[in-house]
This record gives sequence, structure tokens and C-alpha cells, in this order.
Amino acid sequence: MNERLPTPYPELNSVLKDLAESARNILSNNFIGAYLQGSFAVGDFDAHSDVDFIIVTEKELSNEQVNYLQPMHERIYTLDTYWAHHLEGSYFPKDLLRSYPKHGEKLWYLDNGSRFLIKAAHCNTIVVRWVLRENGITLAGQSIESLINPIPVEMLRMEIMETINGWGQEIIANPEKFNNRFYQTYIVLNFCRMLHDLHMGYPGSKRTGADWAKTNLDPSWNGLIDRTLSGRPTPEIYVRQPADPKDFESTLEFVKYTINKSKQYDACK
Repeated sequence: MNERLPTPYPELNSVLKDLAESARNILSNNFIGAYLQGSFAVGDFDAHSDVDFIIVTEKELSNEQVNYLQPMHERIYTLDTYWAHHLEGSYFPKDLLRSYPKHGEKLWYLDNGSRFLIKAAHCNTIVVRWVLRENGITLAGQSIESLINPIPVEMLRMEIMETINGWGQEIIANPEKFNNRFYQTYIVLNFCRMLHDLHMGYPGSKRTGADWAKTNLDPSWNGLIDRTLSGRPTPEIYVRQPADPKDFESTLEFVKYTINKSKQYDACK
């Protein structure tokens, strides 16, 4: 662990130290480094933020290594601290991290609120690479800057455009899949953030995106955004509760609005 504390929360720092040291012990020569990315890396976090990590490996995890990592993650989840339930991240082979992501290529991934690794493409994005290279915090191992090539801004914007339109169309086509309190807030904050990132040319946090949206978008959305910000805590509970019908209807309209806004940006380039 670096002398600089990675976060201002002592209990979280202890969890991160446990995570980095345990992963290094299990992976041995396959371990390159452990890093914080996401809101804790960009410096705009609060007590409800996800704890986004990346562990870089020399090569793909073996079945034996995964079998040792699974009980390690389950043990960390059972630690007597809120933060142990909100780790989220992936194991990245170094060659894949250095290359640009291929659609759908999956990594071993720990979801927020989960005890076990699964295969998912969640972290295999340009945005994650950008934040990791420019703002990542080293928890253990090699400096991250040497592991990721500089990313052109237009490549970042292209991915954001694809996500706004692709995910947006999925939400509009199949809204009931997302009709719970967690997804309702998650969608609004992420679409605010993506529009912010598209216009500014660099990734920000959910809160930065929400504040930017309240200043730069039609003010009629401000009430929805404010209610969304106040609804961020306890995602593990909110995912089991239906969304407020009016806010969910407004959220679907906000997705359509964001898609149109992103197209306006593309046309004005």
C-alpha cells in the first residue's frame, strides 16, 4: 500500500489493503497491481459511492486461481464494515488492458453487493481505461501509467455515443426490466454523466454529471435529478422495490431526451 492513503475512510482503506494483499498472495507472479478507479479516483465521491477497483494480471486467470479468489472475495464481503459490500471491479490481463476493448469480451468481475466473481464485460471499456490511466490510484504493485496507452478523446466520445444510444434504446424497448428504485436512479445519473463526458471530453462522476446537467440541460429535469441524487443510498434494498411510477415515466422521457441531445452534439462536430 502506498504511504498516501487511498481514501479518507479508515475502514475502507483497511478493506482495500486486505483486497490488494490477498490478491497478490493468491496470484503470486501473475499479479501486476491493484488500483482504484471510478469516483474515488476522480475525487468526487461520498459515503454511498461504489468502490471501483481493477486488478491487473500478467495473463488470464487460471481456473485454480479463480477457485482461490472466490472464497477470498466471500471472506472480504463478510467483514464487519459497510464498505466490504460495495466493492466492484475486474481482473484485467495486461495485454487486454493495453488494447482497445472488443465488444462483449468478458473479464472476471465482482459486482457491487456480490460475494463472487462472474464473467462480465462491465469494466472492459474505454471510459474505465481513461479514468484508470489519468486518475487511477495505485493500491499495490506497478504504476498504472505504464500499462495503458494514451486514449484519443474522439475514441472516448465515440464509445459514449454508442452507449447512450445502444443502452438507451434497450431501456425504451424493455422498460419493465429497469422498473425498480435502483435502476431508476442509476439510469438518470448515468445519462447525466454520459452527456457531461460527451461534451467535456473526459469522464466525471455521477454527481459531477448531475450538477452539470442541472446547469446545462432544460431546467424542467432538475426535480427528477434532485430526487435521484437523494435516492442513491441502499441499492441492495432499492433493487427489490418498484420505482415511483411518475419518476419512472419521467426517466424514460429523460433517456429519449438524452439520446436526442447526443445526436445534436454529433451533428455539430
